[in-house]
Amino acid sequence: MLVGQLYDATDPDLIASRRRARTICHAMYDCPPEDADQLQELIKQLIGRGGETAWIEPPFHCDYGSNITLGKKVYFNFNCIVLDVCHVEIGDHTLLGPAVQIYTASHPMDAQLRRSEEFGKPISIGSDVWIGGGAIICPGVTIGDQTVIGAGSVVTKDIPSGVFAAGNPCRVIREIESTPSE
Repeated sequence: MLVGQLYDATDPDLIASRRRARTICHAMYDCPPEDADQLQELIKQLIGRGGETAWIEPPFHCDYGSNITLGKKVYFNFNCIVLDVCHVEIGDHTLLGPAVQIYTASHPMDAQLRRSEEFGKPISIGSDVWIGGGAIICPGVTIGDQTVIGAGSVVTKDIPSGVFAAGNPCRVIREIESTPSE
């Protein structure tokens, strides 16, 4: 599964791993808003690596959680979904707007094969990226550092660093000029 080969999603070990992730996501949703420490502990339990400084606004949904690697201070706004049948890597200080969807999962085009197997492709999102609300990141995509993805975009191909990209399909609109630090 993690290397992008066909696999059977009804494997009992995979079902147990997905159930574990759903249980933690449910606990995150039920966590009292004033109990930030409890929410942070649940995030650390869910995320494979790097959840120590992440902030995830519930509700949040993922397949496994264990296949997600986060840099420092990554922020997920409300209602994000990560289908992490393959690795999802997100760099430092990246912000994801509400209802962003990250899909590593895919399915064969052949209907007979699709009945019993699926596959995935990893996703990499750089540091200091901002992904606008409702954007969809498709399997196998890489998004470069310091890029902004417009709200509602469907990212089907790699997007380079330092650009504003938007649309369906998402395409580069312009380069982003750096602002000197004050």
